[in-house]
Amino acid sequence: MASETKIVICGAGIGGLTAALALHQRGFDVTVYEQAEKLSEVGAGLQLGANAVRVLFSLGLEERLMTRASIPGEKQVRLWNTGKAWKLFDLGPVSEELYGFPYLLMHRADLHDELRAAFEDAAPGRLVLGKRLSSIVEQGPHVQLHFQDGTSTAPDAVVGADGVHSVVRAELFGGSDPKFSGCVAWRGVVPASDLPEHLRLPIGTNWIGPHGHVIQYPLRRGELINFVGIVERDDWDVESWTTPGDVDELAADFTGWHEDVSTIIHSLDKPMKWALKLRPTMTSWSTSRVTLMGDACHPTLPFLAQGAGIAIEDGVVLARALEKYPDSAEAFAAYEQARVARTTAVVDGSAANVGRFHNPLLSDPDRADRYVADEWSTEKVSQRYQWLFEYNALEAEV
Repeated sequence: MASETKIVICGAGIGGLTAALALHQRGFDVTVYEQAEKLSEVGAGLQLGANAVRVLFSLGLEERLMTRASIPGEKQVRLWNTGKAWKLFDLGPVSEELYGFPYLLMHRADLHDELRAAFEDAAPGRLVLGKRLSSIVEQGPHVQLHFQDGTSTAPDAVVGADGVHSVVRAELFGGSDPKFSGCVAWRGVVPASDLPEHLRLPIGTNWIGPHGHVIQYPLRRGELINFVGIVERDDWDVESWTTPGDVDELAADFTGWHEDVSTIIHSLDKPMKWALKLRPTMTSWSTSRVTLMGDACHPTLPFLAQGAGIAIEDGVVLARALEKYPDSAEAFAAYEQARVARTTAVVDGSAANVGRFHNPLLSDPDRADRYVADEWSTEKVSQRYQWLFEYNALEAEV
């Protein structure tokens, strides 16, 4: 497409800002509209495998990110009640040796802030806040976007990067009819100085147990420790990242777990909780001038640590497709062709980990060790993770 093509991205999340930077880098006239009145710190930690870091570094963010990230030496699996540990895989220099890029642990707000700053530096005035989309109408060579404040715009193409509650998706394809997964997630961060030394090590830990699991890892160069606890429950179905929870309720969900888990939980100030919901996998994301990306078209359970990663991949593959093909319909078709199988595999792999992380065998002292040793054998870990990290969105065929 010609570089004078005007593209609007709806949504200034991690995926939307990645796409905006990648498009701007390729000479497109791109504007990002975000419904929030201001961008504030939301969420806790996230994990960025080499597949995502490769893209972010290609956008000129290496120095920005490396000053704010934590770099784990390894990931491990620990048993919920005994604390026995198994190495999941090496990271640090090993990730760079195998895949060419590090594995980073970051506060979501830090990554988002660096993406925002980089885009605003590159394209001043092209991130517009307080613009809540109300409708989309495709008219000839343009797309009419109407906002709730009464304004409108008519770009050549539109990207819906507006998350699980996507207005763009609803306008194109109707509602998504989410179903409760049966799991409730808790999240929060703890100042590392509030925890004993062995809980501040540069290690990512997956605690696994019957009917629940816990993720623990350092953020902000080790200044914070991230906590995510996911438990099977049937009494909470509110899908919001900003609903405050209660430490006593959280602790009750992990009664009987190892004292390290209890220590982190009781060090949290205000944990947040949200229900994990499932949406049907989409196999078509586009019309001739509008497409979707990230959680708007392939939301995934957080059990492979790839939700942000595949949104980041989407952003650069979409930009490459728009750069290569002469019209948006052709570009969007190529983008979908490049991404549907990959993102569906991530969604399916994440769902498969529910049974693996929450297996009832983990409650049996005589069988738990054998189960973990088998499920997290070197061969099986390689099968589950290598294909994720070695993917190169900068060279994938479009």
